[in-house]
Amino acid sequence: MELDEKKPDSKYGESRKFDPSFKGPIHDRGCTDVLCCILFILALLGYFAVGILAWSQGDPRKVIYPTDSRGQFCGQAGTPLEKKPLLLYFNILKCASPLVLLEFQCPTTQLCVESCPDRHLTLVKAKLGSKEDHEYYKQFCKDGVDFAKLSPPEILRDGLCPALLMPSKAFTRRCLPALGTMKGGVVVVGNETTFDSGQGVNINATDVLEASKKSNVAVEARQVAMRIFEDYTQSWHWILLGLVIAMLVSLIFIVLLRFLAGVMVWIMIVLVILVIGYGIFHCYMEFASLKGEPGADVTIRDLGLQTDFSVYLQIRQTWLAFMIILAIVEFIIILLLIFLRKRILIAIALIKEASRAVGHVMSSLFYPLLTFALLAVVIAYWAVTAVFLSTSNEQVYKVFNNSECEYSRETCDPKTFNTSNASAQCPDAECLFAFYGGESIYHKYLILFQFYNVFLFFWCANFVTALGQVTLSGAFASYYWAFKKPDHIPAYPIFASLGRALRYHAGSLAFGSLILSVVQVIRVILEYLDQKLKGAQNKFAKFLLSCMKCCFWCLEKCIKFLNRNAYIMIAIYGKSFCPSARDAFFLLMRNILRVAVLDKVTDFLLFLGKLLIVGIVGIFSFFFFSGRIKAVEDAAPSLNYYWVPIMTVVVGSYLIAHGFFSVYAMCVDTLFLCFLEDLERNDGSAERPYFMSQNLLTLLKKSNEESKSVD
Repeated sequence: MELDEKKPDSKYGESRKFDPSFKGPIHDRGCTDVLCCILFILALLGYFAVGILAWSQGDPRKVIYPTDSRGQFCGQAGTPLEKKPLLLYFNILKCASPLVLLEFQCPTTQLCVESCPDRHLTLVKAKLGSKEDHEYYKQFCKDGVDFAKLSPPEILRDGLCPALLMPSKAFTRRCLPALGTMKGGVVVVGNETTFDSGQGVNINATDVLEASKKSNVAVEARQVAMRIFEDYTQSWHWILLGLVIAMLVSLIFIVLLRFLAGVMVWIMIVLVILVIGYGIFHCYMEFASLKGEPGADVTIRDLGLQTDFSVYLQIRQTWLAFMIILAIVEFIIILLLIFLRKRILIAIALIKEASRAVGHVMSSLFYPLLTFALLAVVIAYWAVTAVFLSTSNEQVYKVFNNSECEYSRETCDPKTFNTSNASAQCPDAECLFAFYGGESIYHKYLILFQFYNVFLFFWCANFVTALGQVTLSGAFASYYWAFKKPDHIPAYPIFASLGRALRYHAGSLAFGSLILSVVQVIRVILEYLDQKLKGAQNKFAKFLLSCMKCCFWCLEKCIKFLNRNAYIMIAIYGKSFCPSARDAFFLLMRNILRVAVLDKVTDFLLFLGKLLIVGIVGIFSFFFFSGRIKAVEDAAPSLNYYWVPIMTVVVGSYLIAHGFFSVYAMCVDTLFLCFLEDLERNDGSAERPYFMSQNLLTLLKKSNEESKSVD
């Protein structure tokens, strides 16, 4: 049974010739890209060496605990400061200095204390007061201060005690003024609008507010992080339940797709349209309900960046933006479905064949669990190494002063500072802890270690992904090239394919992953430069950078597509990466119309399946966590940001659905390449029969008709 075929263009290579001995993935194969395999092993050994070096030099306590002016950790267990977990600023007003924005450090003495001050008291009043005032004030002074003998000027000259104490509250382990507002928006500290600074000057509470904001510029993100962490502690079991539901829905969908592929695809298309349509309706109802509400007409630009993200849901513009985005997505999907209506029927046939393949290789559905586990190890190693590298700097002290001084901001040694020239020439200068850095060889190359950590993270993650693709494609290729299914399908095809990939083709996988990783690292560098140039006025530089980002994004997508098909050819023929990539590219170019008709439409339908699962789980999680389901309103946890568990469930659901559907996508791509190979090798006659099923023969006829209509 010969089917009309066009003669392929010779510039894309010659078609495969008939080989009666070819029965699928070749078992007699050798090691490929050995040099790249050796390079990858050496890179991994270097990665472990960097990790060990970082773990020996780093100290994550620098992230956890606040640091006083001597570089000691407040509240660290097993140290003299174990019972002093809070940080006190001697002069909070100095935190209003622009220096805070540059070095994330207030130019004032900082001291670890047991508790924050709870009343207003100046040093002079404490000296003239009772013994109880003496003892109370002394706990906020440096150790060893003879409070009774020294006069206030001597204490202030040597920076032994703060000039005043004001009512404060602990916030992110720092004592910040207990600010409040009275009627009319008047700012107060401890119910007082102004108070004595202890140096003959009255301080306005508004000035303290500004200084408090600046002092907290380095830890504002931590406030949001702490609230998010609190939300996770309150809702983690519900999040886990939502992810389990997403997994069950995905599994049920895959099983139904196995037996009712055609019906399920149409149900999936209709449900996606309905789910997005409901999203548009809900956004409109929220938009309409806020009409006339006080403050609802404020724009997002006027509102600015808020740490309480629920505020954005109380303005109409947010819901209008959501509604417009969903409407555009709905319009694009409907438009694509209209134009692809004939090709969808053809793609359904390919999905049916993929369903049969998955049914015969059921272990493939559980392989993504191994990929997830390996990726989790890679991500964890990268994150831990990054933390240790970023905290492996030494304590750097600098000269801080109020008057003019030639030694200002120079590096100093607190042990010898009092006898140095800087102390003699600048009486008001102090040698305070500034930041973590270093001048050793290790610290000079620390940025290179961080870069190496990022690069190896991408390389290892891409290698794990490539291993999964080769393993699955080898298993599904064994199914396709089994002439009598399922009798000729080898036992344990997943394990056999995984063994071949690790034994023979680790170098090829490392080679393909390396190429992709280089492009991804370049994209990271471009993003970093983009952040640095945001405040720049050079429009040409911004335009050039945007063009480069777009080009490398496209390049990454192309490389991923070529790598994916190259891995399929490696799994089948056992060749090196470059010949496999060339063969796959030429094979696709010789059948470019079928690629457009079949493969990409099938990918679109599978994407709709992932979108449907995410939409269903996301809508239910939104109604649950926002307390809009009356039946379970009491069971919903009380949260700071209810979008935290919702976004977690949505992202997790997508990853789970992607894990299951990636098996289908890999199956479709593998069957498609085998299908094209089969067409070139055989002609359907008794001597050269097709390996494809009757379903794919029907698919072939339809694709030929569709290709002619495209012409």
